[in-house]
Amino acid sequence: MSDDSNDRRRRPGAFSVGEEKPVQPGPQTRAPRSPASFDDNVVLTPDAEDPFRETTLVVEALTLPEAAPRKRRLSVGKIAIGALGIILSLAAGLWVDRLLRDLFTRADWLGYAALAVVVIGLLALLIVVIRELSGMMQLTAIQKLKAETVTAATSGNTKLARSAQTKLAHLLAANPRTARGRTRLKETEGEIIDGPHLIELTERELLSPLDREARRLILAASKRVSIVTAVSPRALVDLGYVLYESARLIRAMAELYGGRPGTLGLLRLMRDVIAHLAVTGSIAAGDSLIQQVLGHGLASKLSARLGEGVINGLMTARIGIAAMDLCRPMPFRALKRPGIGDFLADLSSGAGRAGSEGGDRFA
Repeated sequence: MSDDSNDRRRRPGAFSVGEEKPVQPGPQTRAPRSPASFDDNVVLTPDAEDPFRETTLVVEALTLPEAAPRKRRLSVGKIAIGALGIILSLAAGLWVDRLLRDLFTRADWLGYAALAVVVIGLLALLIVVIRELSGMMQLTAIQKLKAETVTAATSGNTKLARSAQTKLAHLLAANPRTARGRTRLKETEGEIIDGPHLIELTERELLSPLDREARRLILAASKRVSIVTAVSPRALVDLGYVLYESARLIRAMAELYGGRPGTLGLLRLMRDVIAHLAVTGSIAAGDSLIQQVLGHGLASKLSARLGEGVINGLMTARIGIAAMDLCRPMPFRALKRPGIGDFLADLSSGAGRAGSEGGDRFA
């Protein structure tokens, strides 16, 4: 039985490998195309005549570098302001002392009433000073945490990375948007021993929902500025509303990322944002910007006020991105940093719809 099975097996055969025969072109087979030269048919467009080069350059110019806080240095101006503040405080103290003495001279109850008012005012002033100092210290702690995460990511120090993760989780513990991320980090505790990967995981889990909310805040503020400045009758109203909306956006951005800035902290953030925009040259914006970004056809249909509204909206988006860089407790590594292009489409499409609706209405 084994012999029969061996006979039935297929015996090896020999096959000759020769040159392949050329395939003759049939009715359904196309003959190979001979190479052709395109030197005479293709004309390269110079950069000066490229119609899309201006738009590309403008969009690249709108992309801001990452903002960083200014270095705090002791200057002659700060010394002069401090000395003037001390002199004014002494003058106010002498005036209050003289006032209390005069009131006690007239009547004792007037002196005691004025003294009670002074004590209440001093206590309120002390609370305000403590709140302002706490807000300034909170902003400084966020910047130190950002520097610590950069050091942990570049050096690969796992211990430093875990310390930064713990501090960031404690900073954002009161924010309900980070509850899921903090739970996820506790579940994976001890599984990741690489410092840079731990920093990236922390950024994805804790800051991803906050970044989405920050984008929403920036887009909403930009749209409000664009609409209000497009319909406002005075340039002074435009300037006032842009400043109000910018201050509101900067405060909301700081509170979103765990900061609690007071009045002085808000002024400090606004100064850093304005200094960043001034250094990068992002404050200057001409009337041709709206035409280069939106296109000449669409820009010709828009009114001048709508064009100014879109430009003011872009400026608000720049301010929001700079505030996001300053208030975010970690630099952008695992997540993409937002740019002007992320908000440009929404602002331009809104302006285009408004312009087309206005044209149809007055046609």
